[in-house]
Amino acid sequence: MSSERIIDSHAHIIDPARFPFPPGPGYKPRPEETGTREAFGAMLDQLGAPHALLVQPSGYGVDNAAMLDAMAAAPGRFKGIAVVDPGASDRTLEALADSGVAGVRFNLPSYDPGALGRPEAPILLDRLRALGLFAQVYANDAQWAEIAPILRASHVRVLVDHFGVHDLAGGVTQPGFRAVLALGREGQASVKLSAPFRLSSRPDYGDLDAFVEALLGAFGPGACVFGSDWPFLGLRTRPDLGRVLKALGRWLPDRRDRQRVLWDNPFRLFGFEEARP
Repeated sequence: MSSERIIDSHAHIIDPARFPFPPGPGYKPRPEETGTREAFGAMLDQLGAPHALLVQPSGYGVDNAAMLDAMAAAPGRFKGIAVVDPGASDRTLEALADSGVAGVRFNLPSYDPGALGRPEAPILLDRLRALGLFAQVYANDAQWAEIAPILRASHVRVLVDHFGVHDLAGGVTQPGFRAVLALGREGQASVKLSAPFRLSSRPDYGDLDAFVEALLGAFGPGACVFGSDWPFLGLRTRPDLGRVLKALGRWLPDRRDRQRVLWDNPFRLFGFEEARP
C-alpha cells in the first residue's frame, strides 16, 4: 500500500468469460491476460487507491460492456474512457456520460489509424467538447504531428496517453513530441505519466527523465496524472508498480506536486465525488 492517496488513471477490464471479444481489429489478450473487475478491485485495495479511470482496450472495439459493467458494480469508484463508432449519436454519447464515462479514446496505433483524419472526426470532437468529455489519444510520433492541428482546432479537452511519445530514440525534439508539448503549453491537454515500462529500456526508467522534464515544463504538475496500465497487456514480464512509483517520486520530488499528479488532478479532471470508505 502506498502512503499517498492514489487514483489510477489508466487500467483495463479484460473478462472474456463474461464479455467475449468481438471480431475486428485490436489486440486480443492471451488467456492468462485476464483482468476482471474483481481482480482489479483487489489490486486497487492493495495499492491503496479508492478510484480509477478505466480505459476501453482495443480488443473490445466499440463494445464497452465489460468496462460499463465494472463501473455499475462499484458506483462512484470508477470513471471510464469509452471507444465509439465515428458516427456515434448525441444520445449514445449522452448515455455514456450519464453512466460515468469521462471521454472517448482514439487508439491510432492499435485500433484505428485514421480515426482523427476522417471528415466526420471534427463532428465527433465537437460533440465531445459540447458534453465536456475528453478526447483521449494514443498515437505514435508521426501521428501526433498530423493530428495535433485537428485537436487544436476542435477545442476539445485532450488527454494524452503514455507520456505522448512512442519511440524514445527520436529524443525530445522530434516533431511528434514537440506537437504534444505545444498542446500542453496551450492549456488544452493533460498527459498521463503511465506505462513507462512500455517505453524505457532501463530498470529505473531513467531514459524517460528528459521527456518527463519537458512534459512538466509544458503541462505543469497540474495537468499530469498517473496510470498503472493494469493488467499489463502484451508484456513478457509483469512490471513492478513499486518501481514505477519510485520513478514518479524522482520526477516529482516535491510531495505536493506528487499528490497533485496522483490524486488532486484526476479527482478534478474526471469528476470523482468522494473516496470510497
